[in-house]
Amino acid sequence: MNRRKGSKGAGDCDSLQMESKAPEQTPNMGQKNGEIMDSEEVENGKSEPIVPVAMDGAVTAPDGGWGWVVLVATILVLALTLGFPSCMGIFYTDLQMEFQASNQETSWVPSIMTSVLHAGGPFCSVLVERFGCRTTVMLGGVLSGLGMAASSFTHTITELYVTAGVITGLGFCFSFQPAVTILGHYFVRRRAFANAVSSSGTALGLCTLPLLGNYLHTELGWRGSFLVLGAVLLNCCVCGAVMRPLWGRRHRGQPLMNHRPLQPEEEKPTGRMRALWAGLTSALHHHMAFDLLRNNLRYRLYAVGITWMMLGFVVPLIYLVPYATAHDMEQSRAALLLSILGIVNIVVRPPIGLLFSLPWFKGRHIYVFSAALLMNGLSNSICCIDASFSVLLVYVVTYGLSMSVVGSLMFTVLMDTLDMSRFPAALGLLAIMESVTLLIGPPLAGIMVDRTGEYFYVFFACSATVASSAVFLMVSFYWLDRRVLKGQQVPPQVSPPKPASVNNVVSQCQYSSVPTKGDKDKASDSETGDAARL
Repeated sequence: MNRRKGSKGAGDCDSLQMESKAPEQTPNMGQKNGEIMDSEEVENGKSEPIVPVAMDGAVTAPDGGWGWVVLVATILVLALTLGFPSCMGIFYTDLQMEFQASNQETSWVPSIMTSVLHAGGPFCSVLVERFGCRTTVMLGGVLSGLGMAASSFTHTITELYVTAGVITGLGFCFSFQPAVTILGHYFVRRRAFANAVSSSGTALGLCTLPLLGNYLHTELGWRGSFLVLGAVLLNCCVCGAVMRPLWGRRHRGQPLMNHRPLQPEEEKPTGRMRALWAGLTSALHHHMAFDLLRNNLRYRLYAVGITWMMLGFVVPLIYLVPYATAHDMEQSRAALLLSILGIVNIVVRPPIGLLFSLPWFKGRHIYVFSAALLMNGLSNSICCIDASFSVLLVYVVTYGLSMSVVGSLMFTVLMDTLDMSRFPAALGLLAIMESVTLLIGPPLAGIMVDRTGEYFYVFFACSATVASSAVFLMVSFYWLDRRVLKGQQVPPQVSPPKPASVNNVVSQCQYSSVPTKGDKDKASDSETGDAARL
């Protein structure tokens, strides 16, 4: 269906209204690069429709076509990045013995890796804007592969912090975040389903990487295993190669032409310092959503709750294998527990994605997410009962079920709180906040093990942390929704009278078809906008 900009008659208004009813095609494309498309048409003076053009072939509309290939690639990227840190538990004891390190010192390796994975969000956002998602994902694959290969030649635990922690973690970041971002542009109407299915990539990594790591550890030792795993991580480059952009070269390069040349013009009247400050403010606004953190109450509450959750969410995955082997369980059976956890996620996440795509769950994702998070936190207390295989199997199944819901809805809830055009910046800032708690969580658990000599205290502390974050999210969003509902009733919302002017009708039709970024930001910040989101 064609869309023509610059309409000046009521007949064009009717065509705009018809286009607003087809969310699968033009409006979805406009959400990705609405400003670029508008500015380009104004500059060229064209009223002809612009069709999506890929770098090396035509790309069909979102919610189908090449998007399914991108979805498969995203699953593999998440399997190799988010699922990899849990594999480090296989080599935990060997690293302790090799470097004569304590639990606290050894736990810094997966801690730094996971923290840098999230903290590199702003740098990743800059690379995505300049080079695109495809190139950034491939760069991440090269960095993560080189980091793990270099880790096999380290001689001190500090060198391992740099290679396996910083370099590999940064490569994971450059692969993971652009994959999630481009998937959000390919799928709009089926976004909840796509996010749920893609999040099964983490489960796929949990299922396969521990078994692969245990086999490599038995055959090659930890150094040979790190070298082979580095080669495996290079497959992120292959996944990134198929992530074709929705728009052609002229669209992807346009942001640099639109934003960059404006700064030198401001230097002349205002001075260099003011221009630098304006450039810094613009960069922070574009790559880190501080304005959303300040003005969007839903995003602020969600960011605080997720940051606190991450303090204890990933720690059980790191300490499950050491906890089991410390109680005389064979390492192969301990690694099997992680694989069972991954299998549960693989089986559960796709149907959960279909279920939560139903219209009834619109506006209720946060409550389902909070309930699953509460179940996930309480499940950690099962490990305090006993360290036998049967008890830990019950724990792994319960933890996996709740983790499936949490992983399926985490990005969906974030997308529900803001406009999709701000999602990369919002994800970058949230990742920075998460990285702080992800960095200190495993070392704090290591200190607890060193001082008490028992692992079950770690699981008890994680249970309290994750459960408290779930209660915070549930109560705060319920309070916010109740406040919005009361605001609708007292005073009652008065709708403006319908204007008789044709120009006003046309402007209303254009707003419903292609909402601007400023309008959507205002709508997400106001209480009326929050009520409409319900």
